[in-house]
Amino acid sequence: MSTLSGERSPSINRPLWRNLRKDKFLYLLMLPGLLYFLLFRYIPLMGTLVAFKDVAPFDNAATILSSQWVGLKHFSAFISSHYFWNIMKNTFALAGLRMVFEFFCPVLLALLINEVRNRYLKKTIQTISYMPYFLSNIVLAGLVFQLLTMNNGVIPAVVESLGGNPVYYLGDSRYFRTVLVSAIVWRNIGWGTIVYLAALSGIDPQLYEAARIDGANRFRQTIYITLPGISFAIAIMFILRISVILNQGWEETLLLYNPGVYSVADIIDTYVWRMGLEQMRYSFATAVGFFKSLLALALVLMSNYIARKSGQQSMYR
Repeated sequence: MSTLSGERSPSINRPLWRNLRKDKFLYLLMLPGLLYFLLFRYIPLMGTLVAFKDVAPFDNAATILSSQWVGLKHFSAFISSHYFWNIMKNTFALAGLRMVFEFFCPVLLALLINEVRNRYLKKTIQTISYMPYFLSNIVLAGLVFQLLTMNNGVIPAVVESLGGNPVYYLGDSRYFRTVLVSAIVWRNIGWGTIVYLAALSGIDPQLYEAARIDGANRFRQTIYITLPGISFAIAIMFILRISVILNQGWEETLLLYNPGVYSVADIIDTYVWRMGLEQMRYSFATAVGFFKSLLALALVLMSNYIARKSGQQSMYR
């Protein structure tokens, strides 16, 4: 880095220990975050070794390190199993549904909130939309069960009062995905608008005034001013969403699904849960989880490439 006069910054030439001493309080502020990533993100990567070995329950670290390598045995077993294609289909189907509704619904809600001119009404709508985000997954699952249970559930009672035939929607493969995605979107939609509302506040109001003078209605102003003005935020959030799309939503799925809907709800993470914690097949479960991580990496690189080629802001060069 260089200064405006072309000279190098003095901090560049100082030894590392002097920089640490001079900015010790800033580094102390960074320390909790660094420790979090070290303890919970990087050190656990050593557990990936389990995917390439045969590990039995209650094996200690020394036994795991000294055990024989089995190569891609567990990966091959997963890919050749009769569960593979159903799990992959469900994983990408649910991820695609969440991507469409969890990503675009907050954008739409942010645009609608931005059109509200009454400041107090606008703040009220924002507050109400944020509230479900602070519910835990357990509470969310409990609410869904209470709404859909056949014993005095609200929705079955409404369906029956209208002359329909209520069913147990969480146990019916025709409705489970709709219920699951609707619950997740309801919980997250308000919180997802924060970034877009912040981006909307940065658009120059004079652009709207000029558009009104030219005769543009609200819809045309949204298409030609608002959306281009927040396109950078949409591109960044799209890449970030792609990076976690295979991880998010699995807890809600685990809490709501049952063997009756495995055909449409069993995804990679729930399969890893059953294989690893219920059947104690640690090596196999680790291999399946590592396989999912490779898929997520491929999705991130692909979305970043598409964003860069389309002229939008990208996360990586």
